[in-house]
Amino acid sequence: MTVQYNPEQKIPHPALWGVLYRSSTPFWEAAKQRELKLQRCKGCGTFLNPPRPMCPKCHSMELEWVPSKGKGKVYSWVTYHESPHPAFKAPYAVVLVELEEGPRLVSNMTEVRPEEIYIGMPVQVVFEDVEKDLILPKFRKAG
Repeated sequence: MTVQYNPEQKIPHPALWGVLYRSSTPFWEAAKQRELKLQRCKGCGTFLNPPRPMCPKCHSMELEWVPSKGKGKVYSWVTYHESPHPAFKAPYAVVLVELEEGPRLVSNMTEVRPEEIYIGMPVQVVFEDVEKDLILPKFRKAG
């Protein structure tokens, strides 16, 4: 099941958050190119999610953005039966995906009904054009 959007409502635009939180801008720019990138510490190799200006493990400020394989598994999920925002039609699932690289990412599932989701389900990133300048990474069942 894909999240259905209500065309009457403006969709909150996460790409604009990069203006407020500059550390996430490369994530959204990569998504526009249909690529999933993760922030990684150059000092110790720790992946940082959410992005931040300093590594919490070694306190290095030497950070880089690297491509992710976009593969992982469902770590947890919740099904919304009532919409928290008028732009989203319920029911829909929000998943916490544990990527092969280690970090966990919150997103939506596509091409699967909420009742078919299970912990450990293998998933692969896909990108959905939501609006003109808004491309979101989502996940579908892999394999």
